[in-house]
Amino acid sequence: MSTHFVADTATLTGRSMRHIFRSTDTIITTAVTPIALMLLFVFVFGGALQQSIGSENYVNYLLPGILLIAVASGIAYTAYRLFNDLQSGIFERFHSMPIARSSVLWAHVLTSLVANGITLAIIFAVGFLLGFRTGAGPLAWLAVIGILLLALTWLAIIAGLSAKTLDGATAFSYPLIFLPFISSAFVPTETMPGPVQWFAENQPVTSIVNTIQALFAEQPVGTDIWVALAWCVGILIVAYVFAIIAYRKKVR
Repeated sequence: MSTHFVADTATLTGRSMRHIFRSTDTIITTAVTPIALMLLFVFVFGGALQQSIGSENYVNYLLPGILLIAVASGIAYTAYRLFNDLQSGIFERFHSMPIARSSVLWAHVLTSLVANGITLAIIFAVGFLLGFRTGAGPLAWLAVIGILLLALTWLAIIAGLSAKTLDGATAFSYPLIFLPFISSAFVPTETMPGPVQWFAENQPVTSIVNTIQALFAEQPVGTDIWVALAWCVGILIVAYVFAIIAYRKKVR
């Protein structure tokens, strides 16, 4: 990786981050819906659902799913920012300059990771206020953050490059936000009817949620972590390849 690429990426990431910090409402908006859902499930549904999970602390059980919803919401803004850059003509200006072309995409990816990291920090803070507790060590925390941020950002790049309208650029996130509701994020899959249970147990969110729950609870993660990593790495590779293909079609 050349110094030229690193310097260009750093410069363009700084540009994107300035836009983020000048418009912090995007981060706040991204955090509001997951926090509202967390409050709803803890204070309205928590009493009933707590019995089904056999735990006295429903917040600990709930939080991983809320974090995934936050990440899915956050990357919609990545697609939004990328689509706006394409429509404004800034990409053409960048490509007329002596900069590494791939740095334009990587700047959006890194900006998304930082913005999502800030959103996750806000949600963790609210979770602690609601009673979330964990004795997990630094390695477990790094594993959780890595799993949460690993796979989805490049999906937003595909959406931002391929969409024809602004609504189309962000609509891809809706299924991702919905998936945690049909998983082990809020109730055990054993409580679901047969076909729904089968889907819940074989979609990526359940293995990711189970892994994060086990890491925070300092329990053995079993095979869930390998299934979760396989899903995350697989999605990352496929999304990256398709994003690069879509980008080359745009800039050739």
